[in-house]
Amino acid sequence: MNKEKIEKSENKCELQKILDIIGGKWSMSIIYALILGKKRFKELERMIPGISTRMLVKELKNMEENGIVTRKAFATVPPTVEYSLTEKGRKLEPIINELQKWGVEYKITQN
Repeated sequence: MNKEKIEKSENKCELQKILDIIGGKWSMSIIYALILGKKRFKELERMIPGISTRMLVKELKNMEENGIVTRKAFATVPPTVEYSLTEKGRKLEPIINELQKWGVEYKITQN
């Protein structure tokens, strides 16, 4: 009985780690936008209504640190930066698509 509780507790910890990486308010929207391909910072900002510049920077840094997103800077004037999904990030595509389908099926709307 204790072993079962320990296993469930460990699973919860793993789920919490996953949610810390991709469970932010804006993470799914960013990943969904990047599924379509590489995007510049301003493109992402325009694609995600309501996100602040500061929050987009924070979420992208978090996802970059966790291997979900790559950042490629170009030495241009003004500086150009492109973001794309890593292989690890691409593996989230079917999950994101299923969540989107679930939302459409159950007519989930914003309040």
